[in-house]
Amino acid sequence: MLAIPVMKFDNIYKPKTSRSDYGWHARGNLPHLDANKHWQFVTFRLADSMPQSLLEEWSEIAKSDAEFRKKIEKFLDSGYGECWLGIREIAEMIVTALLFHNGTKYRLIAWVIMPNHVHVLFEQFEGEHLPDIMHSIKSFTAQKANKMLGRTGQFWMHESFDRYIRNSRHCAAVIKYIENNPVKAGLCESPEEWPFSSAYK
Repeated sequence: MLAIPVMKFDNIYKPKTSRSDYGWHARGNLPHLDANKHWQFVTFRLADSMPQSLLEEWSEIAKSDAEFRKKIEKFLDSGYGECWLGIREIAEMIVTALLFHNGTKYRLIAWVIMPNHVHVLFEQFEGEHLPDIMHSIKSFTAQKANKMLGRTGQFWMHESFDRYIRNSRHCAAVIKYIENNPVKAGLCESPEEWPFSSAYK
């Protein structure tokens, strides 16, 4: 099991007051925690991966944030939409983009490219902000993917789902979830078989 550094939450539970500040903020409907030197589990998805009407319905009936997220994750695994990330060249390009800032802006711990969404677990480095990291990844890959597909328009859904890692037990569960996602979705029989994942051998 990975050793998770002890993380202090003295200041990060406060709301952000500026772009350069750390803390909680909202963009769209979801709360986000931008914490200095922290481990984050982020899911970002294609713009057409889920009907907006379903999201609105689930946000009204879900009894908790966890229930809301589970409904979304289950639906994403059904392969709704164009599933452009299932094209090998596009999946490989996204892997390259994730690895590009590994060691400079963040430390990549686990990741998987699914046909219509991406899961990634990383440690933000000191001074790096989660919104900036995600904008860098999504902006570059959207432009590149649109060029490869010969299309224009929105590629990624604007808002990502992110959860901070609470402890080593939570971290182990997240890694297992990420690397087992292709198996759960019926894309392969073992995590090591999926070529667009940190589990690939």
